[in-house]
Amino acid sequence: MKILLAQPRGFCAGVDRAIAIVEEALNLYGAPVYVRHEIVHNKYVVDDLRSRGAVFVEELSDIPDGGITVFSAHGVSEAVENEAKRRNLPAIDATCPLVTKVHIQAQRAEKQGKDIILIGHEGHPEVEGTSGRVERGVFLVQDVESARTLQVPDPERLSFVTQTTLSVNDTKDIIAVLKERFPAITGPGTKDICYATQNRQDAIEDLADRVDVLLVVGSKNSSNSNRLRDLGVDKGIPSWLVDDASAIDIGWLKGANTIGISAGASAPDVLVQGVVEFLKEYDSTATVELMDGITEDLHFKLPKQVREPVYANRKQNAVLDGS
Repeated sequence: MKILLAQPRGFCAGVDRAIAIVEEALNLYGAPVYVRHEIVHNKYVVDDLRSRGAVFVEELSDIPDGGITVFSAHGVSEAVENEAKRRNLPAIDATCPLVTKVHIQAQRAEKQGKDIILIGHEGHPEVEGTSGRVERGVFLVQDVESARTLQVPDPERLSFVTQTTLSVNDTKDIIAVLKERFPAITGPGTKDICYATQNRQDAIEDLADRVDVLLVVGSKNSSNSNRLRDLGVDKGIPSWLVDDASAIDIGWLKGANTIGISAGASAPDVLVQGVVEFLKEYDSTATVELMDGITEDLHFKLPKQVREPVYANRKQNAVLDGS
C-alpha cells in the first residue's frame, strides 16, 4: 500500500491563532477560561482545551460575571460583542482576521447604501456572526437555486460577501448567477477568498487523481472538512470523513493500493499521524509520500491581552480591551 499525504492539510493560520489564544489565556489567567462556541470545529481540540480548563458555552449568559471570555475563530455578531461590554466581561477576540475582513467588507458596503448578500450555510456560526455585523441583516444565499430565486428591494444597490470556509470553486457558480441577475452588484475579488480553504481543496483535486480511497480527517461539524470529503466523492473516489483512526472501517481499504489522506483546517496533525500509523499497522509494507503542494507560512499576531503579561494583572475587575 502507498499512503499519499495532501499538501497543504490541517491547521491554517486562523485556527493556529485561535487555539494559541485560549492556551495563552489559560497560562496567563488560569482556569477557567470561557469560550463562546467551540473555538474551532474539531472535537479533539475542544476536548484537549476542556481538559486544561477551558469551558465552552453557547451564550454569554452561561458565563459568570468577571469570567475571562474568548470569542471563537468564527466571529460573533455586534450584539454579542456589545453584551460582553455591557457586562464588563474581560473578552478576548479570537475571530480569524480573514473573517473580520468579511465583516468590514459587509459594513463598508452597507454604509454605501447597499443591501448585503451573504453566500454561506444557514446556521453556521460564521454566517450568524457576519449577519449580525450589519444593521439591516443579510440576504442569505446557499446555492445556485436560491441565487436564481432571490428577491431584493433594489437590484441596483447590492453587494455580496462569502463565508470564508467556501472556496472560489464553491462560490463561482453562485456569483455568476448573481452577476447575471444583478449586473450592478459588487463584491470582493477572488484574492479575498480564504487562502486555506482554496489551498486544501486544490490539494484534494491533485490527490484524487492518484488514489483509490480518500480519508479526510476532521469533525462532522467542520464545514471545510466536509467539503474536502465531498470533492473526493465528486471525483468518483470512495471518500470518508473521520474524526481519527478509530473511525476507519477496514472494509474501506479492501483492494485499495493507494490511500490519500487530507485534513480540514481545524484538524491537528497528530490525528493525521494516527491515521498513518493505523494504515501502517494494517499493511506493514506501506510507504508514505508527501504530495507536492503549497507551503503555507502565514501567521497572525495574537491580541495584546495574551501577548502582553501586564494584562494578566486585571484578574478581578479590569476589562480586557484592545487587540
